[in-house]
Amino acid sequence: MLSRRYALAALAAAAAAPGSAIAQSTDAEMEATLRALFLYNPDLFQQSLDRLRERGKPDVASTLILALRFSAQPHEPVQELLRDLTGGDGTDWFTWMLWQEQHPEIASHPAYFDIKRTLLLSIDQNWTPFLEPDLIKPGAMDIRFEEISWGGVRRDGIPSLDNPKLIAAGEADYLLDSDLVFGVEINGDQRAYPLRIMGWHEMFNDVIGGVPVALAYCTLCGSGVLFETTVDGRDEPFIMGTSGFLYRSNKVMYDRQTLSLWNQFTGKPVHGALRGTGTELKVLPVTIEPWGAWRVRNPGTKVLSLETGHRRDYGSGVVYNEYFASPDLMFPAFVDQTRHLQKDYVFGVRDFGAAKAWPLTAFKGGRVINDSIGTTPLVVIGDEAGRTVRAYQRGNNQFEAQPDATELKSASGTWQVTEAALIGPGGERLPRVAGHIAYWFAWSGYLGDVAELYEG
Repeated sequence: MLSRRYALAALAAAAAAPGSAIAQSTDAEMEATLRALFLYNPDLFQQSLDRLRERGKPDVASTLILALRFSAQPHEPVQELLRDLTGGDGTDWFTWMLWQEQHPEIASHPAYFDIKRTLLLSIDQNWTPFLEPDLIKPGAMDIRFEEISWGGVRRDGIPSLDNPKLIAAGEADYLLDSDLVFGVEINGDQRAYPLRIMGWHEMFNDVIGGVPVALAYCTLCGSGVLFETTVDGRDEPFIMGTSGFLYRSNKVMYDRQTLSLWNQFTGKPVHGALRGTGTELKVLPVTIEPWGAWRVRNPGTKVLSLETGHRRDYGSGVVYNEYFASPDLMFPAFVDQTRHLQKDYVFGVRDFGAAKAWPLTAFKGGRVINDSIGTTPLVVIGDEAGRTVRAYQRGNNQFEAQPDATELKSASGTWQVTEAALIGPGGERLPRVAGHIAYWFAWSGYLGDVAELYEG
C-alpha cells in the first residue's frame, strides 16, 4: 500500500527540483499553492485553501479531488471548497470522482498533471513509461487522465498467467461441479479457465488451437473478454498485462511490446505508441459455465492446473467474494440505474456494426431467444443460473429449445449446439457470434448511448 509520507516527500522534492515541470512553470506560485495541499504542514494547507477560494476558479477541482485520496490533511475543508467552486455536492473522494466524470468541460489547471504524475510514481517507478509528460497532457489520451485511478496494486501486481500449465479434466479434482469456468474452444482445442483462479490473475496469455489469445478478466466489472492478440501488420502477437490503473472501475491493461495502455472493455489502445493507429483486438467467443456442465459438453477439455507458479488461495468462492455479493462498486463509475441496477449482469455482443445487450434475467430457467442485432438475425441461448449465454447467427430459422440443452429444433429439423457453430440436419453450419457477460454499469458506461437493450 502507498506510504503517504513517502509519497508527499516525493511530491515536495519534485516540486523543488530546478528541472521539474512545476519549477519551470510561469505560474509557479499557483502551483506551489496546489502542492501545499499534499504537504505535512497545516498552516500551508490552510493558506492554500484560502488562496484557492479567493481565486475562485473551478480548474483546481481535479487537484482538490486528488487531495481527498492522497492528502493527510482534513478532508472536510477540501470538500467545502469544492462545493463553493463547483456547485457540486460530493461527500467523499468516491462521489467527487463521479461528479468529475460528469463534468469533462472543466479543464484542469496545468499543475494537476505533474502533481498526479509525481504521486503515482511514488507508488511505482515502473509506471514511468505510462506517465511521461507528453503522454498524459490534455489531448494525449483517448480517456481522461483525471479519471484514471490507482487500483491498489503496482504494475503487474496482479500477475498474468502466461502459457499456464493445463491438466486433463479427470485430474482436476480440486474443482466443484458448480465452480464457474471460462470455457473456450478454438479449432477443436477445448480449454477451461476457472474463475476462482482467474480472479487472482485477471489475465492469461495463451495459444488455443494455434491462435494466440488473451483473456482480460475485469473482476470489478464482471467481464471476461477473450481477444485474439495477432493483428495485421505486426509479426508477433501482443502479450498483455495489468497496469494497476483503473478507468471508471474498469481495468486498464497494457501490452508488453509497446507499453501502450488499452481499454479492457473495447480492446483498443487509448494511450502511447499505438493510440490513433487503428489497432483493435478481435473479440472471440468465450462462455462462462459451471465446470460440471462444461465438462459434459466438452469431455476432451483441458483445465488450468493449481500449479500456477504463484501462491494464492484458489479456494472456491474466495477471491472477491464480498465484492461479488455486494450491490456496491469498489471504485467510482457513474451509471444510470433507471433500467437496471449497476451490478446486474448482461450478455453483450458487439458485431455487425452494432451492439446489443440481453439482461441475464431474460434467461431465467434456461431460454432460447430468437432476436437480431442490427439487421443480422441471432439466436441467443442462455441459463441465468450458470451465468451461461451463447449467441449464433440463425439465418432464416426460428429455433426452439429441446430437453437436451445441446440441441435446438427448427422447421428444418434438429440442430446440434457446439462451441463453434450450430450444425443442421444436413451438415449446414451457423457460426458462433462473440459476446461476453458484464455488469450493467460497465456495459452502459461504454456502450449505453449506442447499444440496443433487449426488452423482451
